Amino acid sequence: MAIAEFSWAASKNASKTSLAFPHAGLTGSKLSDEVLIGNARWFIIFRWGVIAVLLIFQIFALVASDTLTEIGITHQQGWPVVITVLLCIANISCIYALDFRKRTRYNSPSINIWAQIIVDLLCLSVVVHYVGSMATPAPFFYVLHIALSCIFFSTVESLIVTVLVCVMYSVVLLFENPLLFLAPQSVLIDSNASGISSLKIHTFLWMFTLDVLFVIVWYVVSRLSIVVRVHERHIVDAYEQISRAQTEKDRYAVLMTHQLKAPLDAIRSKISLIKGNYCGEVSPEIMDVILKVDDRAAGMAGLILDVLKLERLKAAARDPANLTWVNIGGVISKCIDKLQPIANSHHIDINASIEDFVVECVPSQLDILFENIIANAIAYSYDGRSVEIGSSFDKQSLSAAVTIIDYGIGISDKDLPHIFDEYFYTPRAALHNRTSSGIGLSIVRTVAENNKLRITVSSEQNVGTTFSVVFQGAKSAPTIEKSVQQTEGPIVNPANSPVELPEPDKNESHLAPIH
Repeated sequence: MAIAEFSWAASKNASKTSLAFPHAGLTGSKLSDEVLIGNARWFIIFRWGVIAVLLIFQIFALVASDTLTEIGITHQQGWPVVITVLLCIANISCIYALDFRKRTRYNSPSINIWAQIIVDLLCLSVVVHYVGSMATPAPFFYVLHIALSCIFFSTVESLIVTVLVCVMYSVVLLFENPLLFLAPQSVLIDSNASGISSLKIHTFLWMFTLDVLFVIVWYVVSRLSIVVRVHERHIVDAYEQISRAQTEKDRYAVLMTHQLKAPLDAIRSKISLIKGNYCGEVSPEIMDVILKVDDRAAGMAGLILDVLKLERLKAAARDPANLTWVNIGGVISKCIDKLQPIANSHHIDINASIEDFVVECVPSQLDILFENIIANAIAYSYDGRSVEIGSSFDKQSLSAAVTIIDYGIGISDKDLPHIFDEYFYTPRAALHNRTSSGIGLSIVRTVAENNKLRITVSSEQNVGTTFSVVFQGAKSAPTIEKSVQQTEGPIVNPANSPVELPEPDKNESHLAPIH
């Protein structure tokens, strides 16, 4: 059995917790404010991790001070506590500026990140001084800020950060070695002069080497960042061209369907006159041909209506003013009433058991979604079988699901990921249902996108298919009716009443896969 999940409920706050690298938010050589805000939040999260490490270090220093002294790390001055407090203040200040202060010229995401980088470099310089500027690998943590500045900022700004790193590290080395400022003494006068001269050479060589390393890292990462941004811009441009081409294609499809609709209606009206013997008697052979033409014309008319419906749904935005609390039982009841004659013609029973809950959506679009799924279940079921419609509602998580199960031809593993593509249908499906336009599930996908729904599909060939439509934020019908009546009036129900069916067994799972 193949199972696939299709979700269109994208999170709006995804960028708040993830590291946002250059993408469609690029403007010129810098990142957009939206992306910079995501990067600033990631920087804050990273700094909390550093604070946790410093706290652990302080605890270790209290219980194993002698071990730290042996490896050359001094901790008696209590510098980890000071650095931890400074980083905590910096984090709280940055969060306050991002979330509670209005965006101004002096409170922009770029300035926020600049402030974070400068504070981090100052704190890192203190850490390097106490941990060891030459005896430990601590100075190499400067590279992290150089790399991040190349990602966050333009080339010139990242170069400024690199220069700051070089200056700060040089200041740390000079501060640790005050003898470097002494004038050279004669070897005859001062026997230690040769040692001081050797220390100067060693220190300046180390300083020069690391500063060159910092500049090389800046150059390599900044070049790579530029290449990535250029390619990203090309991808964005290509996506925009594809979007424009798709829009033109959709506009052309609508135009063509409108142009085909009028002559097709005229043809079908003439066929109706012939079938009603208003044009005189016709032979059985001609009538047989007329019926075949009428059948094909009806299929084409259905295709035209599906194309127009799909384009209207694509153009429909998720307008909060159109959202209404809708009773799922009423929607399913209306769809069953509409499709019952088609099911009867194929000797297919529709068995429904729906719990009483409501969801917030666009009512007309929800009707279209379930009508298409149930119609598909009927069309691709074997004659004489049944279509099962059930539901589940979790009052704690406020999530609900409606499942439609058919016992028909099923969907193969390779075709399942593509069932929501426009005009997609397999030769096997076309043989079973010759009137298929390949648009029905595209309409379902568009409705799901507009209403932020998730759909799970499981299927096995020659056994059947299960569609599960998952809703978030569902509520029990009595609760919603009471709250709505207190504010705006009675709840809107697209049908007169829910489906009158026996109460489902509480121990039975309505989301069980087909066996």
